[in-house]
Amino acid sequence: MERRLSAILAADVVGYSRLMGIDESGTLQALNRHRCELVDIRISDYKGRIVKLTGDGILAEFQSVVNAVACAAEIQRSMAARNENVPKDERVEFRIGINLGDVVVENGDIFGDGVNLAARLERIAAPGGIAVSASVRDQVGSRLNLGFEFIGEHMLKNIRQPVQVYTVSLAPPSSARLVAQNRNTCFIAVLPFTNMSGDADQDYFSDGITEDIITDLSKISSLHVVPRNTIFTYKGISVKVKRLAQELGVRYVLEGSVRISGNRVRISGQLIDTANGDHLWAERYDRDMTDIFAIQDEITHAIVGQLKVRLLPEEKKAIATEPTANVEAYTYYLRGRQLSHTWTKSYLQLARRMFCKAVELDPDYARAYAGIADCDAAIRDWAPDDVPLRRILEMSARALALDPDLPEAHASHGLALHQSGYDDRAAAAFERALALDPNLFEANFHYARFFFMRGNFAESVQYFTRAAEIRPDDYVSPIHLMSAYRSLGRVLDTENWASLGLLRAERALNLNPENSGPAHRGALALAHLGDAARARDWAARAIAIDPDDIVAQYNLACVYSVLGDADQAIDLLEKLLPNSSVYHIKWFNNDSDLDNIRDDPRFRKLLAAAMTQRELIERTGS
Repeated sequence: MERRLSAILAADVVGYSRLMGIDESGTLQALNRHRCELVDIRISDYKGRIVKLTGDGILAEFQSVVNAVACAAEIQRSMAARNENVPKDERVEFRIGINLGDVVVENGDIFGDGVNLAARLERIAAPGGIAVSASVRDQVGSRLNLGFEFIGEHMLKNIRQPVQVYTVSLAPPSSARLVAQNRNTCFIAVLPFTNMSGDADQDYFSDGITEDIITDLSKISSLHVVPRNTIFTYKGISVKVKRLAQELGVRYVLEGSVRISGNRVRISGQLIDTANGDHLWAERYDRDMTDIFAIQDEITHAIVGQLKVRLLPEEKKAIATEPTANVEAYTYYLRGRQLSHTWTKSYLQLARRMFCKAVELDPDYARAYAGIADCDAAIRDWAPDDVPLRRILEMSARALALDPDLPEAHASHGLALHQSGYDDRAAAAFERALALDPNLFEANFHYARFFFMRGNFAESVQYFTRAAEIRPDDYVSPIHLMSAYRSLGRVLDTENWASLGLLRAERALNLNPENSGPAHRGALALAHLGDAARARDWAARAIAIDPDDIVAQYNLACVYSVLGDADQAIDLLEKLLPNSSVYHIKWFNNDSDLDNIRDDPRFRKLLAAAMTQRELIERTGS
């Protein structure tokens, strides 16, 4: 048992029961959207840790009380902007309470009077407001340019002594005041560059340009750059720059466009000071595709120059380092990265071919080797005999040899080590990847799977949640979160993530009707939500799309298990278990979706035989 001093943030939704009574589905979708797009991201940005989600509530822990209050203020300001055009009786509004106190830590959860007081303060807070204890007010002082209003001493339930309570003034800050929070930091958002090519298939390139500029600017310590996962929620949405700056808490916004025509590329960009609407810089580059890296470099240095940011020597070196000098390899890599996110066998195989082509064009392209390793590790879900573990280890090791500080390489190496049974080394690799880039989707997603397979569901929830935040189109993480929360006995959280997973799966299926992935995962979400008829319809659609997909068969076995159809579930497992890897058989052991059939003699006999067979094959053949 551990004791420590922490800042505790407790939040809940005002009038949650009333909102659920009016529109249960709409309320759940809105709440999950606000969490994924704003609340969880801000807590992470301010170095907080989500301890638990309780339906409409959130409990988070911060080591810095200043960070906790700054985070709460930013959440409430952004929620006010989000609710601006929403009818008052339909708004999702939070109350937040913050306390600085002693907590007891056990199995990742926190307890004690410090936590209880934060929860009581949250009840006092007004809708859209923040209530804090005197200790919080004293510690923050004038550091955040926030006002504190004393509202008296309160006797709070289960708290022995009266508590001096303050509310936080949330008058909208000017952009100058935002920058004044840290005189050495400039706050900037890079909007998704618009694809002007007239071909939606070219989105991968404009998105790649945006992400690489964000990555370069994020290497500069004097800049606070809005993360990719937050900024891409604005893709394709028309929004006024000044309002966007208020929502994101930034002063500067970079926007631009990309047009590809043959071997030529035209990139336009402009940097806007939202305090006064001035265009500090604007440029149009009309060049050969081979100049793409030079253009990115020029844009970064133009922003640095306009904001009068001083680069440290190591920052200059980091920005100047190009992942590859071969623009054709770069475009193949971007295509591969986009395809790999779809997480079905055919798309992963196509993504792997893109990465292999990138390596063929540039044998020293570290990111492409990491991409190959990721694809191979994922393809083992479908065909373990086709992908030897040694090949994955070799590819990830090659990536690390070329770039020891590449987070993608550490993440792919961690996955390879984990699938090879070297869990201690795998955990160290994942931790290194996250230290280098906390917002790397692959690191969070694979680390979550690492914990899930070991039955550490609370830890897996933490990283799957972050993965779901980083990529708003990720429907796989919400489905895993649904299963993890079921294992933890958290019914409401299970239903919330099932609803979000279904929503994202529906979008993905509409975009790619030939993809079985969202169909079979959506079927599983529907089963958890108790909609048996639709779950069976989606299951039939998944099989019709790809009758030989082993992952689809497994997920549909889970569907039938959840629905109570043991014979149909076991019939499917009889077909796929003999072809599953030891890694995935161990996963099955911890998947609560199979709990309804776990004591069935047929299932137990089948699982034992498959495990023995696979261990023998992998000992001698991989």
